[in-house]
Amino acid sequence: MGKIKLPQPISAGLMLSYQCNANCHHCMYACSPRWKDWISEEEIKLLLTILAEKIEPNPSGKSSVSLNCGLHFTGGEPFLNFDLLLKAVQMARQLDIPSTFVETNCYWCLDNTGTKQKLEALKEGGLQGILISVNPFYLEYVPFERTERCIKIASEVFAYNTMVYQQEYYYRFKELGIKARLPLEEYLKLEQGDLVKNVELFLMGRASYKLQKFYTKHPPDYFLNEPCLPPLVRNWHNHFDNYGNWIPGYCGGISLGNWHDLDRLCKQGLDLDEQPVLGFLIKQDFAGLIDYSRNFGYEVPREGYISKCHLCVDIRRYLTTKQEFKELKPNEFYSQL
Repeated sequence: MGKIKLPQPISAGLMLSYQCNANCHHCMYACSPRWKDWISEEEIKLLLTILAEKIEPNPSGKSSVSLNCGLHFTGGEPFLNFDLLLKAVQMARQLDIPSTFVETNCYWCLDNTGTKQKLEALKEGGLQGILISVNPFYLEYVPFERTERCIKIASEVFAYNTMVYQQEYYYRFKELGIKARLPLEEYLKLEQGDLVKNVELFLMGRASYKLQKFYTKHPPDYFLNEPCLPPLVRNWHNHFDNYGNWIPGYCGGISLGNWHDLDRLCKQGLDLDEQPVLGFLIKQDFAGLIDYSRNFGYEVPREGYISKCHLCVDIRRYLTTKQEFKELKPNEFYSQL
């Protein structure tokens, strides 16, 4: 399959851990409370040093933020290890990395005083903004009143650098008068079965399995002309995890290589012959990937798939039970789906 060059990343997410207080149906990285490992301070410093000269600021300036620019701290749920998060933020400031923000589901926002103290500490440490997640999946684990509290106080601390993803759900929950947690089934009763309400939802990772009943399934041929190449080798919004994996875009369970070797990988490229699964995906050859997986005994499910990402992750999940592939990392991702 030859080699392919990888672009230098200009924006990135540092995954402190896959550990999360929630086990959401839609999680593209299969996060849950069952994960235990966290990145070390030494590894944070090393990764941020590697990224420092590469990360570009938001077009509005280095002190402003947006979803696909700069550097964000994520997980899992980064506030589960607040001390480590704060140290990572401080290191990023010391290295003058621009447009930094943190992602959170707000589980930790128990009261006004504690919430404000943590957000102010992060801002004083150098953090420029925050992204607050709002959707029916987090609503199963996080009382909406905590989300409201975080949005209100974050708006005071970070002002216009407070991002809400997704605002459509925020307004809908307010309209419905929701305050506490709400099981997904109960929320769907309120919405008469409408899950997405015209908002962005990626049918990948755990969603491929947990949300199947909401979508029409198709045979593999239906997805063969949907290319994966741009997301796999793009230079923006990639992720770097606590196990050393360079994760392309949102493709949980796929590693472009070890981020310790990032400069070498960008200079020399990837040898796709050594990473056949990644090779098929980059060469936009889903048919080849299906045939390859059949050599290991994979059988296409009779009912089909809800998305090309479902097809991809199902094959990858199966292959990891047959042998080790260095591009299919971390291994635990596949057992957590």
